[in-house]
Formats: sequence, structure tokens, C-alpha cells
Amino acid sequence: MNTNIRNFLLLAFFIPSLLFAEKPKYDIKIKFANLKDTTCLLGNYYGESPHISVVDTAKIDSKGLCEFKGNKELLGGIYVVIIPSKKYFELIINTEKFFSLETDTSDFIGTMKIKDSKENQLFYDYQKYINIQQKKVAPLRESLTKLKDNKDSSKILKDNINAIDKDVQNYKLNYIKQHSETFLAKVFKTSMEPELPEAPILPNGKKDSLYVFKYYKKHFFDNVDFSDDRLLRTPVFHSKINQYITTLTVQHPDSINKECDSLIEKARVNKEVFKYLVWYFTNWSETSKIMGFDAIFVHMVEKYYMTNQAYWVTETNLEKINNRAKVLKNLLLGVKIPNITVQDTSGVYHTLYNIKAKYTVLYFWDPTCGHCQKETPKLKALYDSLKIKGFDVFAFCTDPNINEWKKYIIDNKLEWLNVMDIQNITGFHATYDIISTPVIYLLDENKKILAKRLNVEQLKEFMERQFKIDEKK
Repeated sequence: MNTNIRNFLLLAFFIPSLLFAEKPKYDIKIKFANLKDTTCLLGNYYGESPHISVVDTAKIDSKGLCEFKGNKELLGGIYVVIIPSKKYFELIINTEKFFSLETDTSDFIGTMKIKDSKENQLFYDYQKYINIQQKKVAPLRESLTKLKDNKDSSKILKDNINAIDKDVQNYKLNYIKQHSETFLAKVFKTSMEPELPEAPILPNGKKDSLYVFKYYKKHFFDNVDFSDDRLLRTPVFHSKINQYITTLTVQHPDSINKECDSLIEKARVNKEVFKYLVWYFTNWSETSKIMGFDAIFVHMVEKYYMTNQAYWVTETNLEKINNRAKVLKNLLLGVKIPNITVQDTSGVYHTLYNIKAKYTVLYFWDPTCGHCQKETPKLKALYDSLKIKGFDVFAFCTDPNINEWKKYIIDNKLEWLNVMDIQNITGFHATYDIISTPVIYLLDENKKILAKRLNVEQLKEFMERQFKIDEKK
């Protein structure tokens, strides 16, 4: 082949790759006035504040310069630049992704200079304005605390504070009107509270005391755009969701399930918002310390995971989540606990359902467990004081060391029914969700679960309330 032709073909092969090399999707240059020879992070808010998802790392050179640059799209939201001292400043990422900043770590906001980003300039104009208002209001709040018993002075101070708050609200409203295209306008709008009307007068001449609350709850999400997943990367969206579920909703699983489903339906317009809400409600309910909220977890799994709507979950994790829900479903408050038959210290078999008592404590414990060694004597004292009222204990030892078990029973005079799965055939760990000990289930006379996973002090308080209820019947 002619040498010139071969060279031409080689050039023809390589030149396109040079001409069409992938351009960066973002390029943010920062100059720090008093920081050098270190690194900083770029991250964004996600979900519950102050959770930050780190998306990039950059070196700060000897001149204080650094650059965040990448080929992966930066999704819209509020981002933070974090320096090694854990101090940080915020950025808006929307349509402008190629810009530069200059600032001083002693005062990020006050010294911030921005080039090629109108939206971030507006954002920092707002932050500087807020700093001024905060400096005005701080001494007023301090004086209000000191003069809280002086009605006249307190009223003047409150009026001044309210006036400043009103100025801030007007600033935001004017911003929304003048810069409606910006993401910050969307954030402001999302955080707005519903304007409350006057409560109507009832036939009895009094104001309807529930009207304002009902109106507030009904219109709480009027300004929230569930189709905009950029809001997930701000502190405001999660805050609204959390406030609605934990303070505006009756704290009972049935009520919470209904509201969770309603919000998830609103989120179906955006798969990322849908994904977040399903994940958040599931995780929140599973990890909740509030007794009975595992019913919310079971509901979420049955409605969204078992129906293959949780598209982001791998098959392996989906199986684990589904199995977890199946276990917990049999251990919910009000459900008849699974029965079990096991042996006592003499090898005689006893069945949980055969215990004839108004209240039965199913107690999973281990004589070598430090926590159990503290709780078991307390439970014995409670048992001794309440057994005449129909209170019994089905004490299930989880440790297979029979000799230690028997010795502890004798030494501590445990006169309740002591049992063990001596042949290790019941699978009680999975059935009763026993991961650690001690674990207490309080059962009624029909072996339905009244309370669970209490310590003995909490059990004592619960029983005191229960006996008072029984007296009124």
C-alpha cells in the first residue's frame, strides 16, 4: 500500500476520536484565599439532613486553586463543598454547571465571589441578606428570653421579631415572582406554609377548633412538586415529608399506612421520588423504636416489594426483605403469637398455648448474657408481685448449655415455667425474631401480643396501666 495512503487512513482513524472526545458535563473552579495543599469534597443533600452524598473530590494546590470536573451528569439540587475542617458552603446546581468561585474560609458567604452563574449569584445575595436579618433578630430573641415576664417589653420584642420574619417571607415571595425559572424559587415555594383561613363559627357560636388543623393538613403539600426529583437533593423535601408523617398524622400504623400510600401515589409521576418515598418509609418503619411500627414495614413490603414495584432492589435483597416481613407479620401487636412446644428441666414437654393465665410473658433469655443477668432478677420480682393477678412467665432459655441453665434456675429460685429447645428442632430464632437476648413478649389470655421488646421496667409500667383498664371494665 502507498505510504501516503496508509498514513492518511491512520489519521482518518485517530482524528475523529480527538475531535469528538467527550466533553466534561461540569466544571466548577474554586479559589480559596487561605487554604492550600489539601483536598475538598463536592456532595449533595439527599433525604434526611444532614446526610450528604459525596460525588467528587478535588485537590487544592499551593495557590488555593481546585477544580471539580467530570463526565458524569451532575443532577440538579443543592450541593455542598466541604473542606477538611468540616466547614462547608452551598451551591445550586441546575442548568449552569460551568462556573468559578472565590471565597475565604473565615467567611464563606460574606467573601463569596461568583463568575458565570447567575443562579448562584442570586443564591448568595439571598444568603447575605439572611445573615443581615439574623444579626438583627439574634439580640431581640436574647432580650425576649431575659424579659419574658415583662408583658409590655415582650410584646414590643415579639412585634419586631415578627416584622423581620415578615420581611424575609416577602423577600422570598418577591424572589419567586422575579426569578421563577430558578431552582431556588422552587425550593422557596416547597418550603412555604399554607396560608390559614379564619375558622368558621359553629351553630353553638364557637369557632371550629379543628378546622384550621384540617385545612393546614389538607393543603400542606400544595406547593410541593412531586414530579421534580431535584427536590430530593435539598433539605426541604424530606423535612416536609417527615413533618407530615410524624406530626400531622395520628401515630398509629393504620393511619400512617394510609398517609404513606397517599404520598407514594403523588410520587408516581417521578420514578426517583417514588423510589425515595418507598425506600424511606420502609427503612424508617423497620428501624423505628416505637412499638408496633413494624406493622408499617410489613405493609410497605407487602404492597410495594412483594408486588415487584421496588425496581431498584436486587433479587437477593428482595428475598431478604420479603422474608423479614413474613417473619414480622406473625409477631405484630394484636396477632396470636406462633405456638411452640418445648421441654422443661425434667424433659417434660410444655406448650405455650396451654398456659392458663390472663397475662403471659414469653421471655427469651440466656443465663450467660449480661443484660439477662440484670433483667431476670427484675422480672422475677415483678412475677412474684403479680402472679396472684393472673400473671405468668414462660421462660425460654436460648443457650444450649443445660447444666448452666439448671444451675442458674436453682441459684436464683426461678419458680416460673423454665423451658428449652433441648433438641434444637423448633427454629425459634427465626420464628420469634430472636437475634439477641433478652426479649419479652407480653401476651393476653388468648396469646395475642399486647406488647413486645420491652425492658422489665417498661413491662411493669405497662402492666400497671393494663390493670387499671381491667378495673374499669
